[in-house]
Amino acid sequence: MNLLLFVLTVLIWGSTWIAIALQVGPVPVLVSVFYRFAAAAVLYLALLAVLGRLRLPAARDQSWILAQALCLFCLNFLCFYAAAGHVPSGLLSVVFSLASIFNAVNARVFFGDPISGRTVLAALLGAAGVALLFGPDLVQAQGADTLRGLALAALGTMFFSLGNMVSRRNSAAGIPPSTASAWGMGYGALVLAGLIALTGTPMAAPPDATYLAALLYLAGIGTVLGFTTYLLMVARIGSSRAAYATVLFPVVALTISTVFEGYRWHWTGLLGLGLALLGNAVMFAPPLRLRAGGRPVGP
Repeated sequence: MNLLLFVLTVLIWGSTWIAIALQVGPVPVLVSVFYRFAAAAVLYLALLAVLGRLRLPAARDQSWILAQALCLFCLNFLCFYAAAGHVPSGLLSVVFSLASIFNAVNARVFFGDPISGRTVLAALLGAAGVALLFGPDLVQAQGADTLRGLALAALGTMFFSLGNMVSRRNSAAGIPPSTASAWGMGYGALVLAGLIALTGTPMAAPPDATYLAALLYLAGIGTVLGFTTYLLMVARIGSSRAAYATVLFPVVALTISTVFEGYRWHWTGLLGLGLALLGNAVMFAPPLRLRAGGRPVGP
């Protein structure tokens, strides 16, 4: 089950880039993000109602649902969209691929979890692999604008990680990830609507069928299903291991680009792919045990 959740998360979130690219145009970014989470909230809440699983979180949990909404369904996206205006997307992928380290540190701070050498090694291998995958982007990045973009990307990754911590707390409190996510997406959409009003951003209507199709994919598959599988992983295998999925998102994205856009692999990209897969093996390989004589053995 854990492997299925991991694979689904990687495939879903690794493919959302193409839908996001199809939304680029006359609709402001803030409005597009609002459309995404508003549609996702409606779909998710309606689905839970049909299944007879729609529950209103208790009053004592409402502030935690709002915190999860701000971190996972609002502020992190705004940071990364803003960062994309300053640095290439490849550099953003490298920063986001360090989410497992962010999660390990925050889990230590908030829950007292130990930080294992395996987690650090796997995260560094993964980040190095992603950096090689996007070597040309990294070479082009320079100057104060890049530092601004990196700071925004790091802040977005921190919000994503804090959202993982809140989700872990909510799961421990007995709130199903589906309930927390459905209501959280609704709260996130309300916050985004408020930001649209405060900033005077024009509410451009979806311009065509392509935009609407991309929106439905992002809302239904990328958001409802993607966040459900990911947050279930956080609850089942821990935040550090679940966040390692961020290392493999660029691999899926570049594979899709190879098929649909003619992306051509360079030796640095192949080496980066190898490092990312090696980091994956380090993160998820079963731990060695010791025999009485002190010799390591497998599971």
